[in-house]
Amino acid sequence: MCLQTSIGQCGSKIIISSNLSVEPKEKISQSDPGSDCTLVWKDHFSSLLFGGSWKNTFVEHILLAIPFFAILCLGNDKLNVAGSMPLMEVSVFFVVASIVRRIYNAYLEAVYFTFPQYRIQPPREHKLKKEKKDLCGRELEQLEILEQHDTLTIISQAALNFAFYFALPGFYPSTGSEQSWGERFIRLVLNHYILSFGMYWAHRGCHEVPFLWKHIHSIHHWAKHPLSRNTYEDHWFDNFANNILGHTFAQILIPLDRPTFWFSRLFRILESLEKHSGISCGFNIAHASQQWLPFAQMPHHHDWHHEGFKGSNYTFTSIGGLWDCAFGTRKAGRCKANNFYSATKRDLTPHPKKTKSSTINPMIILGVLTIVVIVKVMNPHIFPTISL
Repeated sequence: MCLQTSIGQCGSKIIISSNLSVEPKEKISQSDPGSDCTLVWKDHFSSLLFGGSWKNTFVEHILLAIPFFAILCLGNDKLNVAGSMPLMEVSVFFVVASIVRRIYNAYLEAVYFTFPQYRIQPPREHKLKKEKKDLCGRELEQLEILEQHDTLTIISQAALNFAFYFALPGFYPSTGSEQSWGERFIRLVLNHYILSFGMYWAHRGCHEVPFLWKHIHSIHHWAKHPLSRNTYEDHWFDNFANNILGHTFAQILIPLDRPTFWFSRLFRILESLEKHSGISCGFNIAHASQQWLPFAQMPHHHDWHHEGFKGSNYTFTSIGGLWDCAFGTRKAGRCKANNFYSATKRDLTPHPKKTKSSTINPMIILGVLTIVVIVKVMNPHIFPTISL
């Protein structure tokens, strides 16, 4: 995913963050944002909400338009899959998801620049120095590589999402009136914890398996001082695997009904963007709403994870925080940020240290989880109460 250009001016100084459309000498600022002048959100954002790369914006719009064009040419009846949402609704869903990502990214980065008191890392950590790095600590060559992976991510995600529509009838649920609110809530919690279980081991494997770290996941960690735009800036296969091991496996094992599916997917977009936002406060809508959970994790935990060797092999969970606690990989991170404003109960209460379960091979866990999912798909009546 390519996110919007961020350009601002303060006097003669130009502050510009990760974008690829200008020369290095125009791209890099020697200034520390907010240290010697007052900047407001409009100084940092272009009006281009659909991406900082015109090429990737064009590619994404074409891919989003294809199913609408197919429906126009062939009609709904020939393309709709029995037991699933109409293809038109699925197509609208991905358009809505794209818009939500862009608007919420703009919102989070506006909060970051407008309210420096809510930043997790002190401003000096984001200072742009003579190494010619962007605001998040990445070099121009790295940004160019990321743009290539953005293109591959856009294409591969679109192909994967619509492949599931035709290959797994019911994956995009067509029903939504049969379940009580209580059942929906229980299913949502279970679905999210299964989602986070798969993503926990995938994320942990990308750190602990040397090949996966060197060739895939280290690309995402070029951002030492993350902002929300970094959320999907990964190796394309990283995003591809997370889609399968996270949302896909969870929806197969604990299917959500139609309205809950919509809510879950959009909520996860907010959560993913927030944990890379560089702020940890009440403006983080998704995280603030789950701060009461006993194992809750906030953006300051994941921010610390990005800083480097201090946190890179800890704090892997995508939502909820349960699995980091269960497997000994939780760290409080920068819980002292903003005078402990977003610190969770577990951050503030001393707990016996749990030894990291280093003997567990993440690939074995993921292999077993994959087998369970395959069995469920091939024999949906094995778990009749949670059948797809």
